[in-house]
Amino acid sequence: MKSYLAWLLSLLLLSANIAFAQVPTIAVAANMKDAFLEIITAFKPNGKTGIRVVYGSSGNFTTQILNGAPFNLLIAADEHFPLELYRHGKALDEGVVYAIGKLVIIAKKSSGIQLLDNKAEISTAIQGANKISIAKPQLAPYGKAAVEYLRAEGLWDIAKNKLVYADNIGVATTYVVSGAADIGFTALSLAQSPEVAKETNSLLLNAKLYEPIKQRMVLIKGAPQEVVDLYRFIQTPQAKTILQKYGYTTP
Repeated sequence: MKSYLAWLLSLLLLSANIAFAQVPTIAVAANMKDAFLEIITAFKPNGKTGIRVVYGSSGNFTTQILNGAPFNLLIAADEHFPLELYRHGKALDEGVVYAIGKLVIIAKKSSGIQLLDNKAEISTAIQGANKISIAKPQLAPYGKAAVEYLRAEGLWDIAKNKLVYADNIGVATTYVVSGAADIGFTALSLAQSPEVAKETNSLLLNAKLYEPIKQRMVLIKGAPQEVVDLYRFIQTPQAKTILQKYGYTTP
């Protein structure tokens, strides 16, 4: 009887895993969360899509897909990771750039730190902070852009020992909102969200001081038709209008 029950349990678990694997699943960069919620609502305004959406860092998603994770579409925060999937034969093609992101610095309002648009004032803000949050640059393009900005402005040496690294840009933003960090680097799209804007002040940073954040998406080989349709929808004028609303530039 015990062996039969064990067999039955293993069969049920196997069936559940197969069913889960068959659900279309897409990986979306954390900076895109608010914008993507509106995009997918516009894509299927009269009901649920049947697509599972997971938010996180582009680097982590890429590693997971290379190791066989059943994602059907990667909507990344840069070009490097989608193109890496294509080079490894995982993506259908090189995909497309769907948006260009913008880097901002945010400060917790209760910290009293002021954000003014000149190097001296930003330097003062960094010096006055106890902790500064950024996403891990090896995993998250906005974290990489933050490091590039700090180095280009000659602020790296005064910031580096205060940095608190998060797995993705969403978590890095939450650190400032919660008060775990005084200031942080994030995406304009996240800084504009009501819950973040309520707790923080923000300053758009000079885009000439970091590499353009060209956000690319790629279809993974074998993607079902509904995911292909979503991929195409993100390239439409309707979706581009939504992206622009959240602070992105579109091709």
